[in-house]
Amino acid sequence: MGAIKITTPLSDETILSLKTGDEVLISGTIYTARDQAHFRLVKLIEDNKPLPFDLQGQIIYYVGPTPEKPGEIIGSAGPTTSYRMDKYAPILIKNGLKGMIGKGKRSAEVKEAIKKYKAVYFGAIGGAGALISKTIKSSKVIAYDDLLSEAVRRLTVENFPAIVVNDVYGGDLYEEGRKKYENKYNNIAV
Repeated sequence: MGAIKITTPLSDETILSLKTGDEVLISGTIYTARDQAHFRLVKLIEDNKPLPFDLQGQIIYYVGPTPEKPGEIIGSAGPTTSYRMDKYAPILIKNGLKGMIGKGKRSAEVKEAIKKYKAVYFGAIGGAGALISKTIKSSKVIAYDDLLSEAVRRLTVENFPAIVVNDVYGGDLYEEGRKKYENKYNNIAV
């Protein structure tokens, strides 16, 4: 079976159809945000102020792209480690965020919010930033330009490759992969 093509914004129906390990190709609009942008977004929610974009059904990609070269839309755009956003993600998910793209494991609180509010965490391949950037068709800073590479950007993507790491059913690709490895290699004498 090939990769599943999905488009943004994500619907509950799409979220419910995805399972840990599914390979996806994402097309549509996604947003970028890292640590400081997450802090500011959550502060706006806590202060009951409007956000720079509507979270409903959206995906945030944890990335701080390198500066683009002349003639390029964006520089290298590989994922950053997701756990740094874990203290902010449940609040964003509760307020309508449906997807996150990054690398690495998520906290129990994030995984619980994913299940409770019907969201999904996608993994992107670290070290493949130059290849990933080829799927980005447009990039525009929409908030916090003082954060430079960590500013919030609106990206238009076409067939952005990712894999479902955490689904609404409690699946966790990292845990499943570790169990497979342990089962395979536990009985080998050293």
